[in-house]
Formats: sequence, C-alpha cells, structure tokens
Amino acid sequence: MPSRTRKFRGMRTHGRGKKAGRGAGIIGGHGNAGLGKHKKLRMLKYDRDHFGRRGFKRPQCVVSANRIINIKEMLEQLDNYVSLEYAVKDGASYVVDLTKAGVDKLLGTGDIDIAVNVTVSQISAQARAKIEASGGSVAE
Repeated sequence: MPSRTRKFRGMRTHGRGKKAGRGAGIIGGHGNAGLGKHKKLRMLKYDRDHFGRRGFKRPQCVVSANRIINIKEMLEQLDNYVSLEYAVKDGASYVVDLTKAGVDKLLGTGDIDIAVNVTVSQISAQARAKIEASGGSVAE
C-alpha cells in the first residue's frame, strides 16, 4: 500500500476535496459533457463545426437523377430484356428500347460485337460511335 494512501486513512476525501474525488468531477464531465455550458469557449475555438449542419440540401422536386447504364451492362442484360419485352431479337441483331426499361442515358464503357438498334433518350458520343461501328443504330 503506498504511503500516501496510508497517510489518508480515516479521512473521507483523501485530501482532494468533496467534488474532485468523484468520477470526472474536477474536469467538468466526461466526453462532450458541458459543450453548451462551461466548455463552450473551448468548443467554439477548437471544434467550430461540432453542432449544426453545413451547406444546404436541394429539394427533391428539383433534383433529377438520371438512370444510366453502360454498353457492357446492356449486353449482359440482353436476354433479360428480351424476356421482359424491352428488346426483340431480329435475326443476328437486337432491337432494344431502353426508355421502356427505365434507362435515361447510355454510356460507352465496354465492347460491343453484335448489331444493336437502341432507343434511348440520351447517349454519350463514345457509346454512339461504338454502336454504329458494330453495325447498329441509335434512335433518340
């Protein structure tokens, strides 16, 4: 037993006063306790963004998120599109209506080796070039 402990035996507070001997008493609380009261100046100086939000959120009626798909994903889904009647197999080529499938824009990632006639509202220049190079066409 350390000599200091032995020295304070019989004393109620061991020389720390009434409040300092309790859990986190002398430091004013654990964690974020007191940030709105006695630790407010420290919070404003070192952590200004602790409370509140930053910026703004646009209303959902204004935000429009386009549903996009790549050529690679379209080719992987061709059989599925045929079964859902979004596409029709016409000999060696396909006729695909992506607007009916809920796709807003077609992008050009992936290679295409079959002729596909695509109907879509928006298409990137790279996707258009790849589809036309493979013998297909694009209708908007």
